[in-house]
Amino acid sequence: MERRQGAGHLAAIFTVVVWGITFISTKILLADFEPVEILLLRFVLGFGALLLVYPHRMQGTDRRQELTFAAAGLCGVCLYYLLENIALTYTLASNVGVIVSVSPFFTALFTRFFGDKEPLRGRFFVGFAAAMAGIGLISFWGSPVQVNPVGDLLSLGAAVMWGCYSVLTRKISGFGYTTVQTTRRVFAYGIAFMLPTLLFLDFRVDVARFSEPENVLNILFLGVGASAICFVTWNFAVKVLGAVKTSVYIYLIPVVTVITSVLVLHEKISGPGWAGILLTLAGLALSEYRGKS
Repeated sequence: MERRQGAGHLAAIFTVVVWGITFISTKILLADFEPVEILLLRFVLGFGALLLVYPHRMQGTDRRQELTFAAAGLCGVCLYYLLENIALTYTLASNVGVIVSVSPFFTALFTRFFGDKEPLRGRFFVGFAAAMAGIGLISFWGSPVQVNPVGDLLSLGAAVMWGCYSVLTRKISGFGYTTVQTTRRVFAYGIAFMLPTLLFLDFRVDVARFSEPENVLNILFLGVGASAICFVTWNFAVKVLGAVKTSVYIYLIPVVTVITSVLVLHEKISGPGWAGILLTLAGLALSEYRGKS
């Protein structure tokens, strides 16, 4: 049991490290691609990779299970990423990063009332406050804080959608199918919900953009690594640890992003930035300790 719990923690850490790096890959791709193009490409590629690795068809699902898969695809694949990407067109990336990071709070709230009924103790809220303070220092120090109601509300909506996805993933883990199968089914529904939005968003077919090796490598990283592999590892962690304990690892994503920016983009971290990283790690530790109590 302890070994399985350890594997769950390692899977969650691996996932958030990769997801933290995705912001760098996405930033590079945005020079040639629209956000919705990147989004569709990565999940279509992710679906194809999961189908190639495990081509066995899922059988025996009932209507309730299919509705749960569809809801997870709508919340965690379609709406979460669309709301986040659209928010970036209205407000600062730092605002989006901080607001989306409150998703563990919504996960805990939804789990308490609609999921496993886990009690919410004081340590979770203290850890949440510490982590959000740390993320705020990382994101806002040295930059003017700007409030944009539309963009900030869209970011909050994305956080709510991820909270819903986490609870739905926990329910799906009890259906008895492999994590690869369930992730693939969720991707299929997410892509299906995403397709109608292409009529209203900037989407074009231009294969010439794939002549650049940098674009191909970053799309492969997002599709195979950040989508196919990481959604499987994240869903495995939720299955083993529960939605709340897994979700608090999301606090690490801004930390990974800023460290990757230093290593790849040669950006600088100020003293308050390091303090923010320490606060975020402290918040994560407090929240995880609560989960073990």
